[in-house]
Amino acid sequence: MERASLPDVSVVVVNYRGAEDTITCLRALYADLSYPAEKLQVVCVDNASGDGSAERIRAAVPAAEVVEAPANLGFAGGCNLGARHATGSVLAFLNNDARPHPDWVRAAVRVLRDEPTVGAVASKVLDWDGGAIDFVDGGLTWFGMGYKRHAGEPDDGSHDAPKDVLFGTGSALLVRAPLFHELGGFDERFFMFYEDVDLGWRLNLRGWRVRFEPQSLTYHKHHASMSTVDTSRELFLLERNALAALYKNASDETLAKALPAALALCVRRATARGELDPTQLEITRRPADPAADAEPVPVPRQALAGFLAIDQFVELLPSLAESRKVEQAARSVSDADLVTLMRKALEPAYPLERYLAAHDVLVEAFGLDELYGRPRRVLIVTGDAISERMAGPAIRAWHMADVLSAEHDVRLVTFNPLCMPPEARFAVHGVQPRDIDPHLVWADVVVLQGHALEFLPQLRRPQSNKVVVCDIYDPMHLELLEQGRDATDEQREKDLEGVQRVLDNQLRRGDFFLCASERQRHFWLGHLASMGRLTPALYDNDRTTRSLLAVAPFGLSGKPPQRTGPGLRDALGIAPEDKVVLWAGGVYSWFDPLTLIRAMDRLRDKHPDARLVFLGMKHPNPEVPDMDIADHTRLLADQLGLTGSHVFFNETWVPYHDRQNWLLDANAGVTTHYEHVETTFAFRTRVLDYLWAGLPIVTTDGDAFADLVSREGLGVVVPSEDADALAAALEKVLYDKDFAAACAERIAVVRERFTWEAVLEPLVEFCRHPRPAADRLPGVAPMVRNPPLGRKEKLQRDVKLVRDYLSQGGPREVAKRATGRVLKKLRGHG
Repeated sequence: MERASLPDVSVVVVNYRGAEDTITCLRALYADLSYPAEKLQVVCVDNASGDGSAERIRAAVPAAEVVEAPANLGFAGGCNLGARHATGSVLAFLNNDARPHPDWVRAAVRVLRDEPTVGAVASKVLDWDGGAIDFVDGGLTWFGMGYKRHAGEPDDGSHDAPKDVLFGTGSALLVRAPLFHELGGFDERFFMFYEDVDLGWRLNLRGWRVRFEPQSLTYHKHHASMSTVDTSRELFLLERNALAALYKNASDETLAKALPAALALCVRRATARGELDPTQLEITRRPADPAADAEPVPVPRQALAGFLAIDQFVELLPSLAESRKVEQAARSVSDADLVTLMRKALEPAYPLERYLAAHDVLVEAFGLDELYGRPRRVLIVTGDAISERMAGPAIRAWHMADVLSAEHDVRLVTFNPLCMPPEARFAVHGVQPRDIDPHLVWADVVVLQGHALEFLPQLRRPQSNKVVVCDIYDPMHLELLEQGRDATDEQREKDLEGVQRVLDNQLRRGDFFLCASERQRHFWLGHLASMGRLTPALYDNDRTTRSLLAVAPFGLSGKPPQRTGPGLRDALGIAPEDKVVLWAGGVYSWFDPLTLIRAMDRLRDKHPDARLVFLGMKHPNPEVPDMDIADHTRLLADQLGLTGSHVFFNETWVPYHDRQNWLLDANAGVTTHYEHVETTFAFRTRVLDYLWAGLPIVTTDGDAFADLVSREGLGVVVPSEDADALAAALEKVLYDKDFAAACAERIAVVRERFTWEAVLEPLVEFCRHPRPAADRLPGVAPMVRNPPLGRKEKLQRDVKLVRDYLSQGGPREVAKRATGRVLKKLRGHG
């Protein structure tokens, strides 16, 4: 990294009666680190040692800024005090009994620069001699106790791969300073122990990542400051703080089961550690002498630690309850999302026989194994009708729910009055927007399409942190330019403004977007860029931006179509020997069925057995009005004498689960459209049904599917509004058997790429690890800021501006600009 791109780093070291260790640590920071000295601030907090430590440290390391705490604030409070005196955009916390490797800071800063969604870097920590592991990974038990995995094992190189962790050890941890302050720093009520677990837990809940970086290395004596303290005091802090962390950070559902079990387990841990006889107060065991029965019962300090921890946890509950409200309101990640970072949530942690037995009983009695293994909850919201007869948006939402339900708990919700779903392996609900709240609260991830977000103001609020996926496969504003051409100019503008507002709200709010093609992806990237979503942080996090905007086209079933009933020939009276070309969808304003009707008029003279069938003229969504183009199509077919003989209209809509019977009766599929911008970015979903049924395809040039048909040899592509070329193409796919067979052979290969399971893989992968978009993370701030201008630089800048203004407009322009700057200053903007 170039020196100019390196952020200022403030190292915070807390001392309490350990001046000798602290001086060794501070000297190593200045002598050993490879980080530029001018970008390094060292803050040493003396926690009211009362033994002259502060003076000794100042004398030994005069470059360090020594801050004297008014009282012993503990590790958590001392670090927070140091952070308040820090000037760097990165905070580096280091234990006073630790020493850094030369690359400790530089390696961590590299991670923070390269991965903007990383909020904190967990350093690798070895023992003082560098032979044994102190920290390479963290685990968290269901009862709130964090632990260092592999601690004490030899450092054999098997833990030298970077990875995401739930937390890093506070003995060597680097955090983005604005983010640390946004979270309120370490929880000072913890005093020491698990404050680092709690901080990492809170970071992850907000969607930030904590990244273990093995090249960011330190060496630690481990608890040198606790060497003279009885273990019972450490046990007290561990027990109390574990309960506090659990109470603050676990979801309502988790806490309802985990907290009572954790309290019970804390008691059993105490009695097992103290080797107390748990039956000594049974009434059947009372001694004969009443005086002996009243004698005090000795309780070892190790047992007392657990009982007092629960007592003091209760004492803290009023303030912890307020903290819990903050954490639960701020979270964007579910408990299920953190299970892998917990490593072994059901880890008992203590090898005591009676304790282990109780652990297993509590896990079973409270269903904790199910709690920490529950699937993620995904809510899919559409405005389309859900029934046996479904249009494109509902079909897409249905298959999203079906594919995701293989791994997650899924609900499909529609705001449409028509909700009569077929049988499904996921829940389907028809609700009014005012009744959506319970579903939103239930969900970990919300997938939206169409206008759904407009009915969910809860998700549009700035404080909303629910992870939202926006399915923008349908460029509605481009459709509207065609669809609304028969309206007044004023109404067209109003309608377009409304749809643009709908899309803008989605583009501002979404954490992940799905579009239908690479063409669309380029189109939507332009939208996102113009709205300021392609920030440096987001771009640096993923320079392909596919983690923000992915291609997920419309799909088709992985199972080939099989006849389950009569098809179009029986329904419409078409002879078995007739050749049928199928229009497999609705007739809308952006299509060109009129040229197709004229092409059939030409084709019938040469081939009297040619038939054209329109699959559905009435949209299944009762809220979608009929479009004039449908009437024009019927009228033209009537005028040419084609209706009922060569052109057939199914005036309703074929049920979705029956459509294969109509497709299997056809010999080819067709779609025609005009040459306009809607075509360029459209994705003609009906073509996928043709692929599914193995039908040769005739399509107009200009859209993404036309490129596919041409490139893969799946049929014939014709110019727009060319009836002769269209008639010739229909003749080729219907009557050239060798050509049709070759198309069908290639279609069989291509269609495997378009199964729902294949096309929705980006959504499936995102829902496995849902997180807010990099630019929507709380506490995002530049890590390296511009240096402030000095008096000389400001003067040079102003002189250059005056020259520019003179060249642009002379003295009048200079006066105008100067007046504007004065007014800006007066308004408080400059």
